[in-house]
Amino acid sequence: MNAGEDITMKRLTRRDFLKASAMGMGAVVVSTGLAGCVLDSSDERTISFTHGVASGDPLADGVMLWTRAAPANGGAPVGVAWEVSTDEDFENLVHSGTAEAAEAHDFTVKVDVRGLAPGQTYYYRFQTTDRQSPVGVTRTLPEGSIDAVRLAVVSCSNYPAGYFNVYREISNQTDLDAVVHLGDYIYEYSSDSSSYAAEDAQGLGRTFPENNNLELIELVDYRRRYAAYRADPDLQSLHARVPFIVVWDDHEVANDTWEEGAENHNDGEGDFTERKLNALKAYFEWMPIRPVIEGSDEAIFRTFRFGNLVDLHMLDTRIIGRDQQLDYMDYFTGEGLDAARFTADVGSQNRTLLGAEQLLWLQSSLNFSTATWQVLGQQVLMGRMNLPAELLVAIANEQFDGLPAKLAELAQLKGRALQGDPSLTDEELARINTVAPYNLDAWDGYQYEREVVLGTAKALNKNLVVLAGDTHNAWANNLKDINGDQIGVEFATASVTSPGLEEYLGIPDEMIQGAEQAIGLLVDDLDYLNVNQRGYMLVTFTPEEARADWYFVDTIKSKDYQIDAARTASRKVLPGQGNRTVEPVTAV
Repeated sequence: MNAGEDITMKRLTRRDFLKASAMGMGAVVVSTGLAGCVLDSSDERTISFTHGVASGDPLADGVMLWTRAAPANGGAPVGVAWEVSTDEDFENLVHSGTAEAAEAHDFTVKVDVRGLAPGQTYYYRFQTTDRQSPVGVTRTLPEGSIDAVRLAVVSCSNYPAGYFNVYREISNQTDLDAVVHLGDYIYEYSSDSSSYAAEDAQGLGRTFPENNNLELIELVDYRRRYAAYRADPDLQSLHARVPFIVVWDDHEVANDTWEEGAENHNDGEGDFTERKLNALKAYFEWMPIRPVIEGSDEAIFRTFRFGNLVDLHMLDTRIIGRDQQLDYMDYFTGEGLDAARFTADVGSQNRTLLGAEQLLWLQSSLNFSTATWQVLGQQVLMGRMNLPAELLVAIANEQFDGLPAKLAELAQLKGRALQGDPSLTDEELARINTVAPYNLDAWDGYQYEREVVLGTAKALNKNLVVLAGDTHNAWANNLKDINGDQIGVEFATASVTSPGLEEYLGIPDEMIQGAEQAIGLLVDDLDYLNVNQRGYMLVTFTPEEARADWYFVDTIKSKDYQIDAARTASRKVLPGQGNRTVEPVTAV
């Protein structure tokens, strides 16, 4: 389109729009059942784009575009025009069309734009008869032989806990291919001071509106919660700058969700399945995600191909197939822990985290992929997090006062054992060798299925990198199978705002780094952790290595923040047999 033919969104008439639409190339699919429409110039309602724009689920030839066009008082559907261009002035328009924002979908608009060029940056915007959205920037996936893929990885953004400084910091990155959000995008709790991580919410101005300040149950509750989150300027800004690849965790529904229930659900809150479906419907409405199965809000596992370099397999380890989590307290008898029964249950072949359909899909995807790196984008830690049993007992009994000292004592014993100290007594050795999984909500509680996944990667000779969130802490783990063979690595991101182990275990600030060193020594396959800071992970893939860089903000309690350069950390892994282990990054 030359200057003489330029059609500005501000002057868009019905005739102009039809002309612009005819110039679009390729296929356009309007998702979530939103039918195409023509803008109605007689619609005099006040319509706003107060929740910004977003893009996601990029492909080599397409991307999902999202906005919300909400009339002040609801009512009839709203006609929305959209444009995609290769330049920010929209002089080179490549696609345009219309969609409908309807009350049945909370006035959200999702457009699946196809026929785009691979590895290309695009600009997009939306328009009603009298309003224009902010301009968004997105990018399609590359094809063929490529040099690098850069992904910002985030998880666990509790709105009342603090400001989204992490999102703001990621917005400063200029060369990201995508943001990978591993879940807990929202939390279902209220913002009352007695609620989870909300003690500072009032003072920070991070409370929810009165009509949304209860635990989320109904569809309208979840919709309003997304609306509150997406009003945040830092989250809006990041969405407008880079495409998101997302998957849910538990708090998009309720804490510690499994297929048929959740820790944070009781009979007084109604039918869990209905609550879950309400939550997932709102998720698909408000997130820039393409339905895996048209008409279904439950399937979410899918693969994103970054040329010949990375296949990113996004998994649901939370909702569609997960069996209920085991609880240590169910295995205690008058004589102590029934270790035999616990061991049998935790390793049972009948326990599933993924479900049969998803597991078979993953195995098939790994088998047919030829990419250098096989990357699993999922929620919970896969690494073996075995800790001395006496620590777990202390944690279970909430005996936190002496925990840092106990950590240090056990770490000292472990260090002596690793050095072959012959003076260690049988009792001392038993204290460090009697271990059990720390978190049964993670892959440690579904051990057989972990072996199946690791065994598949091993048998296929794949370079496996697992990305994890959920814990609120940063980790790097070596992934070994039950025989001790090195299979791959795990890089886990810290949270955006949610508190980590420093709060859960009551570790004083002055003991943080000592506790990190102690845990690192006690957990055999653990290479790195940060237990007390909020931040994100930048993962860069090249043909030569996969590298994780962790960045942490010094506060989420003020909008004035800095990156804590002293705590920035890096690890890498090399491809090929004989490598595939966490390695330090040598400063240049």
